[in-house]
Amino acid sequence: MYHPGFPDTVLVDPGEEAERFLAEAARRGRRITAIWITHAHLDHIAGVSAVHRATGARIHLHPADRALYDGLPEQGRWFGFEFEPPPPPDLMLHHGQRLMVGDTAFTVRHLPGHSPGHVCFIGGGVVLGGDVLFEGSIGRTDLPGGDLEALLDGIRRELLTLPDATIVYPGHGPPTTIGREREGNPFLLGR
Repeated sequence: MYHPGFPDTVLVDPGEEAERFLAEAARRGRRITAIWITHAHLDHIAGVSAVHRATGARIHLHPADRALYDGLPEQGRWFGFEFEPPPPPDLMLHHGQRLMVGDTAFTVRHLPGHSPGHVCFIGGGVVLGGDVLFEGSIGRTDLPGGDLEALLDGIRRELLTLPDATIVYPGHGPPTTIGREREGNPFLLGR
């Protein structure tokens, strides 16, 4: 049921296959009213224009990734793809901000290191983590704006303080839990 003022359905990081997301939302009778972006690498934002055009969904982005976001066409050219410039964000995210999905509150946590404006969305016992923490690994830091120490410090401060049972849904690969990564992730041992 749609609650005025709250998104009916949020789409996080529409990278590729925007049509697939739109078709699934239609199949479920859901209305995509918000696009939350963890970070502005092309594999996480390539579908923003198509989803926004089809739905009018409000785009949420951290300001430290705005230059990267606006540079989508250039990012695409590096890999031989053509992308149109994405529409401007509607809302700039900041650390500690609360966002609602129905009755569930999510807190925005700024975790730079993979990109300058990378954020995670934490709420309802889950982390929508983008490319910060993976099963047995962490996000790469060798791209422009990457910073290994900032990434590790952010994971320690913002994620490893969560309960062990918290489920992490990364931008790539299978879900994991905070406890599993605290105990066995080779990048985090001793942190």
